[in-house]
Amino acid sequence: MAAQSSLPALDTADTPFGLHSVCRTLSQANATLQRFAWLGDQLAVAVWTRQTREAETIYQQPGHHTLSCYIDGGYRTERQRMPGIYGAPKRLCALPGDHESRWWVRGHMHFMHFYFLPEHFARGAVRELDREPREITLADRTYFEDERIAALCRALANEDWTDPAGLLRSNETAHEVLSQLLRSQGVLRSGAKPKGGLSVATRRRLRDYIDAHLDTCLTLGELADLACLSEYHLARMFRASFGKPPHAWIAAQRLDRARILLRDTALPVAQVAAQCGYADASHFNHRFRDAFGAAPNMYRQALRQ
Repeated sequence: MAAQSSLPALDTADTPFGLHSVCRTLSQANATLQRFAWLGDQLAVAVWTRQTREAETIYQQPGHHTLSCYIDGGYRTERQRMPGIYGAPKRLCALPGDHESRWWVRGHMHFMHFYFLPEHFARGAVRELDREPREITLADRTYFEDERIAALCRALANEDWTDPAGLLRSNETAHEVLSQLLRSQGVLRSGAKPKGGLSVATRRRLRDYIDAHLDTCLTLGELADLACLSEYHLARMFRASFGKPPHAWIAAQRLDRARILLRDTALPVAQVAAQCGYADASHFNHRFRDAFGAAPNMYRQALRQ
């Protein structure tokens, strides 16, 4: 089966995540792209097949993180620095954006790739690990096993990405994969000793305060007073410790809260908007559609199908 002609980005410098991306490397090898989709939030997923007697594949600092899950085959594929350790269905590989690796690819492979950016780990580091984004990265792991992550990958691979509802469900699944990866494969950066930024106590105080007041109109001055800093210094140090400037962090937290409320409650959209700090349902609809490509009601319906 030839690569789908509806994916011209794979033949240009606009390949997902750039010139050195894993996706581009595979497209220039003898791999066949079966399916590809952007899931929103700069998350992407692809299903590949490969059949070769023997070929070498080299990845050189692709700039984005990759999670690979074997669907079928891979029994004779190995990483050169790990001879004698082979792939198999359900086995996973985590490849950080700054990694370099060489692989011997042999026989048949059918596998799924999940592509995401280092910034996706940044918010999770603060939210789920209580660490600064500068401290955490994705581990470089070859052929590890994790039944929960493998099951989520299979769910992603089996979803209909051409269906708007399927795409929304895939976005939700992708966020769950990110959370699981962060907790099981997130590691401290080697030699990372971040300078500047907020103290741990101040970062926690700001994070918790924002969470507790998402339904209000938060201001930079309000946060600066809480941190006992000038607005200028708070803005600079907040970005260092949270990975985003204050307004962008707050906007992302509002959307996350809205997504959870739509998924887990039966609250009317107007009440969800109010609890997440949007001026009205119309403003909420606009922001949510920009972020997820669908209106809140459609998102809710898709997750409940």
